[in-house]
Amino acid sequence: MNLPFEFGHIVTGNDFINRKVELEKLKINFESGVNTMLISPRRWGKSSLVKQVISSLQSRKDLVICYIDLFAVRTEEELLNLFAKEVIKQTSSKWEDWVESVKAFIKNAAPKVAFGAPDMQAELELAWHSKKIDPIEIFQLPEAIAKKKKIKIVVCIDEFQNIAWLSDPVAAQKQMRSVWQNHQSTSYCLFGSKKSWLTDIFTSYSMPFYRFGDLMYLEKISSTHWEKYIIQQFERTGKKISSELALKITSLVQLHPQYVQQLAQKVWICTDKEVTTEALDHGVEELLNTMSIAYQRDVELLTSTQLNFLRAFIAGVREFNSAETLSSYHLGSSSNIVRIKKALEQKEIMDFFNKEPAFVDPVFQLWITKKFFKLSSP
Repeated sequence: MNLPFEFGHIVTGNDFINRKVELEKLKINFESGVNTMLISPRRWGKSSLVKQVISSLQSRKDLVICYIDLFAVRTEEELLNLFAKEVIKQTSSKWEDWVESVKAFIKNAAPKVAFGAPDMQAELELAWHSKKIDPIEIFQLPEAIAKKKKIKIVVCIDEFQNIAWLSDPVAAQKQMRSVWQNHQSTSYCLFGSKKSWLTDIFTSYSMPFYRFGDLMYLEKISSTHWEKYIIQQFERTGKKISSELALKITSLVQLHPQYVQQLAQKVWICTDKEVTTEALDHGVEELLNTMSIAYQRDVELLTSTQLNFLRAFIAGVREFNSAETLSSYHLGSSSNIVRIKKALEQKEIMDFFNKEPAFVDPVFQLWITKKFFKLSSP
């Protein structure tokens, strides 16, 4: 029997929960040529949302969507090479057209199509005539193709925060913005997994991508939708879970999409016929044990004062500048609180963007509360 819950990869079909408003808004943006910047915490389903919209628009002959993942990009050359290859490949219906497209749109590149074993899948390779790749020519590429082929193109760039690895990331953003803001037939969807960095470059007046387009924040999926989905998935596989325990799963992981699926699966595995409180507790233990090695590494990178801040936050403290809190939790001076918050945000431990601060990773919060600080958990 296949496991009824999906996590850790792009989710589609029946496992893609709700997001009806976001789906419709993003689809309209793609169809209307509106640039979109998509922001949410890690593993909230940004990539799944974009892929779902792409799937819904596949029948459109006049609209081509290019999906580019910058996960492995660390240099400007890698960025430009990947951008050029993916735009060429995804705007051509046959691999035979790749070579002609490169010759027509990129002056400085020699194309080659390679076939890899064992499935002989075609792959485009580019050899550059000089060591210097012209970024303006590359960033202009989708618009040049769109005009030539009389189509509209949407370029979706995942893990956009990886341009921070470039030698001069702000200069790269300026080049992109200077070219892309003039495009009439091409629009862009930029998103990634580092919320604090993306929020800064998309909302800071001094940054090149300030007001580049429609800024979308993914909100949490409601517990009502999750409750219905969890109950259905258990019933589909011949097992039962009460509304109370289904809602308990969602509350323990604070409605985090991936962790709702992951904890539900752990509980499903621990259940014979009907979920009990003991099965839920066992599922939580299994989840915490699964994540323990990664979380131990994260804790090792925190200073004593940062850990003290987390302990105070878990205890319910929200006024960190009071003399009593500074003394009781050994946090140093009031000015040190600012440094602690900035460090925890940069390390993606806590999110201070909203009015109510929160752990970025709710399972890490459970783990550090129960396993590290040895405190009672919800």
